[in-house]
Amino acid sequence: MNKFLHFAVVFIFATTATASLAGDPAAGKAKSATCAGCHGANGISNNDPWPNLAGQKSGYLASSLKAYREGSRKNAMMSAMAKGLSDTDIANLAAYYSSLK
Repeated sequence: MNKFLHFAVVFIFATTATASLAGDPAAGKAKSATCAGCHGANGISNNDPWPNLAGQKSGYLASSLKAYREGSRKNAMMSAMAKGLSDTDIANLAAYYSSLK
């Protein structure tokens, strides 16, 4: 494979992979209704045991949700909530909450 073609393939893969990982904040907002009961309508919790999600880094939020979903991070409530989330749902939720201040 010539160098240009190799570069083009790598570039296309990298840009599409990055775009799919970024998530859609609007879709995340729509999905966040079930999160609002504990974490607040705008990602600010009114209860000390439940963390604020607004302004957290999207990578942290996504890895935390995946860990709850897979069972490597333990919390009965969060594991149950994350169990039904797809990777796309998680990326969208992470994009939404990280966009909030």
